[in-house]
Amino acid sequence: MDTQVFDIHIIGGGIIGLCAAVTLQSRGVKVAILEADKIGRGATYGNAGHIATEQVFPIADASILRHVPAMLLNPEGPLRIDWRYLPRLAPWAFKLLLNMRTEPFARSHQALLALNAQSLQAWQDFTKEWQLHSWVQIQGSVLTAETPNSLKVLTEHGQRLNRLGVSNNLLSQSALTDLEPALKDNQLGALFFPETGHITNIEAITHKLSTIFRSLGGQIYENCRVLSAEVITDGIRLTTTQKQLHASKIMLAAGAHSKALAKQLTGVSVPMDTERGYHLMLPNESQRLTIPISSMDRRFIMTPMEKGLRLAGTVEYAGLEAPANMNRANMLLKQAQAMLKIPLDSDSNTQWMGFRPSTADSLPVIDRRNSVFLNFGHQHLGLTQAVVSAQMIAALYFGDTAMVDPTAYRLNRFKRKSFK
Repeated sequence: MDTQVFDIHIIGGGIIGLCAAVTLQSRGVKVAILEADKIGRGATYGNAGHIATEQVFPIADASILRHVPAMLLNPEGPLRIDWRYLPRLAPWAFKLLLNMRTEPFARSHQALLALNAQSLQAWQDFTKEWQLHSWVQIQGSVLTAETPNSLKVLTEHGQRLNRLGVSNNLLSQSALTDLEPALKDNQLGALFFPETGHITNIEAITHKLSTIFRSLGGQIYENCRVLSAEVITDGIRLTTTQKQLHASKIMLAAGAHSKALAKQLTGVSVPMDTERGYHLMLPNESQRLTIPISSMDRRFIMTPMEKGLRLAGTVEYAGLEAPANMNRANMLLKQAQAMLKIPLDSDSNTQWMGFRPSTADSLPVIDRRNSVFLNFGHQHLGLTQAVVSAQMIAALYFGDTAMVDPTAYRLNRFKRKSFK
C-alpha cells in the first residue's frame, strides 16, 4: 500500500465516505478509501433507500418517555431496548433526554431542516453529474394513517411541515388508493411529500460510484479496518489490519464505528450510540408499489426497488456486539401484509441488520480539525444527507463558503460536555 501519493485517506466506504471521495477526487484531490469490509456493505447496504428530506425533527421527543417500559418488555415493538445494554446506553440516553428540552430540541430541528432543505437538490445535481438516473427516483413518498386519531395527528403534522417549508399534500382515502391501488382501505389518509425520492438499487449506486472514483484516480483498500489513529507532527499515524501507514490528512466516515477513532484523533468523546436497524427484502415483490410508503401507526417503511420490496424501519438499542435478532426483520412482513390487499410473496426473502450512528442531538458531525475531517453521525439520514455532507466537506477542504452554515454540526458542541 503506497501511502505517500494521497492527499487524504477516508476511513469508511459507505455512502457518506464514497460521496465525499468522488466529490474530492473530481476536484483534483488524491484520495484513498480505507474500508473495514467491502465498499457499501455496512449500514449503506441495508438502508430503506428513502431520500427522506421530510424528516426534520430529532430522533426522539418527550412523548417517547411513556413508552420506555414497553420498549423493555416487548421484543416485537417498533422501538426496542435490550435491558442488558441499559448500563452502557445510559450516558447517551441521558444526553438524549437533555436534548428533548425545548431549546436544544428546537436547535436540532432547525439544523436538520437546514441540511435537508439542500439535500434533494444536492442529490439531483450529483445524479446528473455522475449519470445515476437509472437508480435515483424523485417521485415523492407517502406517510399513511389508519386510525381516526392518527389521521388527526397526521393532518396537524402536515400543516406544521408546510409552515416550515416542507411541502406536502393531505390525501383522502380514495386519493391514496388511486395513487397506490395495492393499499387496503384501512389506510384512512396520508401525507404525500413531492420533494422526496428513493434509490431503487443501492448496490448498483455504490458500484457505479466506486467505478467512477477509481476512474478518476482514486484508490480503494477493502478489508482494511483502522484499529487506531494518532495525530503526529507531520500528519496522522493509522494502524490498520493490513499495516501501519502515514496519512497527511484523513476524513472519518466510519458510521457507528467512528466514536473511538474520533476520541483518539480529537480528544473529544462524541455522545453517540448505535440504532440497530433491520430490513426484510422480498425479491418477488418489486412491482407491488411505485413509491415509498411509511406508516405512522406501524412505524416502518416499504420501498420498491429493482430487486424487490424492502420492508424496513425497526429500531433496537443493543450495541455493536450483540448478535442480530432476525425476528425483528421477520415481523415486518406481518406489518406490511396488514396494509396490502393481496398477500405478499415472501419466498426467498432475505434479512439484514445494520448499525445507524446516532448522536444525542440527532445531528451529524461535519467539521475540520486541522488535518482531521469528520463526517459521521447521520442517524437515519445518512443516505439523504450524503451528498450535501460531501459538499460541506469539500468546502472545508478548499476553504470555500458552504451552502449550509456549518456551525450546528461542529465537533466543539460536545467538547465541554463530553463523557465516556
